[in-house]
Amino acid sequence: MTEGKNLPNSSADVPFRSKELRKQSLIQHTGLVGVIDEGTKTIGFSIYTTPDFKEIAAHRVELSVITPQDGWYEQDPLEIMASINKCAEEAIKQLPDQGFSASDISTVGITNQRETTIVWDAVTGKPLYNALVWKDIRTSSTVEQILAKVQDPNHFRNSTGLPISTYFSALKIRWLKDNVPEVRRACRENRCKAGTVDSWIVWNLTNGALHITDVTNASRTLLMNLETQNWDPVLLKTFAIKEEMLPTIRSCSEIFGKITSERSVLRGMTLSGILGNQQASLLGQMCVKPGQTKNTYRSGCFLLCNTGDKPVFSRHGLLTTVAYKLGPHAPTIYAIEGAVSVAGHALSWLQQKVRLLPDSRDAEKYAEMVPTSGDVYFVPAFTGLYAPYWRQNARGIIIGLTQFTRKNHIVRAALESICFQTRDILECMHQECGYEINKLHADGKLTTNNLLMQLQADTAGLPVFRSQLMDSTAFGAAMCAAQADGINLCKFEPEKRYYENVHYDTFLPTTTDLERKERYGKWKRAVERSLGWVIKQKNTREHSEENYRMLSSLPASIFLISSFAMLVHSLAATAH
Repeated sequence: MTEGKNLPNSSADVPFRSKELRKQSLIQHTGLVGVIDEGTKTIGFSIYTTPDFKEIAAHRVELSVITPQDGWYEQDPLEIMASINKCAEEAIKQLPDQGFSASDISTVGITNQRETTIVWDAVTGKPLYNALVWKDIRTSSTVEQILAKVQDPNHFRNSTGLPISTYFSALKIRWLKDNVPEVRRACRENRCKAGTVDSWIVWNLTNGALHITDVTNASRTLLMNLETQNWDPVLLKTFAIKEEMLPTIRSCSEIFGKITSERSVLRGMTLSGILGNQQASLLGQMCVKPGQTKNTYRSGCFLLCNTGDKPVFSRHGLLTTVAYKLGPHAPTIYAIEGAVSVAGHALSWLQQKVRLLPDSRDAEKYAEMVPTSGDVYFVPAFTGLYAPYWRQNARGIIIGLTQFTRKNHIVRAALESICFQTRDILECMHQECGYEINKLHADGKLTTNNLLMQLQADTAGLPVFRSQLMDSTAFGAAMCAAQADGINLCKFEPEKRYYENVHYDTFLPTTTDLERKERYGKWKRAVERSLGWVIKQKNTREHSEENYRMLSSLPASIFLISSFAMLVHSLAATAH
């Protein structure tokens, strides 16, 4: 492995400023930017200086996940808001030590987990149900209902860029309407509001004055038309969702309004940026040219490839999405995306469920104790496989075990599974967009694992540039909010600016093409064995009942046949 730092060609080809200009950028602060970073597992509030975007204060807390059934994932919307308020309060307390105060915060941006859906009462402002998290698969039956109407899972791909899947908000809203009486009643009485988490946050921060979302979050609902960037009437009718329930779609970077909630220490501050978390990460990684690609390694993995101002519609199961739109009149930039449902979650599973790891953070240490995975392959399809397979009936397997397999081999195979799933998506991206992907930008909590980064370079055959920020999501949202027209804390010109905190560590491939081809081939074989594992419960039950009726009738049948045979034999004997 080779490592390099501060390589000018390792970012989005951002040239360095002179030392004098660099010093000026650190001294001549024009204002502070606050960022609400609402993720799946954690919520944080960060404060950045401008124009150099140095993080000077931050506070983060864990966010609870509720799992009432296997494959069901929920979160408490009230806990989300309470955590945001707590994080903002604690981060602002740190400002005096840096020579600043809350009044120096010029604007606030929001970045959030996407697809996760919340419905609430417009009159009381209270949630009508827990938030349904993006990876929740309870809507499988709803997917089947919709597919019964349109037949093809890709029926709406040309208008939305998305397949019909449990992943997206439209299915979650429809499930809530069909299965939660309170939601159904609120819909009938026209007091139900629905949206992704950003909409819920803005509604609460503005005391219900604003019901909005941005184009990146809206593009993940399966309800927005990519061409018009409005809610599509055909889709609304298909999913039986009223447009009045939904937020107004805005750009990612503009002055939305003021924070008015008395519960928030941010009261009186301006809101000027909203981005889905993966799009914020793409921007924070400075992937602003077509073909530039990033992967965020967390509990799941999210790869986005910038495709410029024209959407690329996938034939291989990738998602077409909006990357960003930096103002109402700015061009819309698109991306194609592939999601890995289980990445870091596989390590947590090894720790919490099967006890192979004392701590998931020790994965690198345990995996390094063996030189290879010993030909063991781990396909962590706990709730099915996402892009490029989109198979809900897949389930996890560990294959290739021998009497010599140790837990270290399985841990290493878990790390490699993250890399193989990433390569699956990179292969598709290259085929779809036609751009030569010659490096991979990496961020996220898991990138602290050096072995994982090296395995990724070896598996994909590409240099991996790990952002020293580790998580560029909040940084991307800060830039988005700061450059909004009317805020003007900075001008987003990535080819003319030097950003003090955009540095990378480099991991270069050490494997041959032949080695990569052989191992990737075996991964594909392992994936094939994981598919089709789930059989519909309904069919299984009917089949079991039919077998039971057949088997339960056997004793009576045997009795009747044997009795008839004895009678015939008796009559024959009498005749003789």
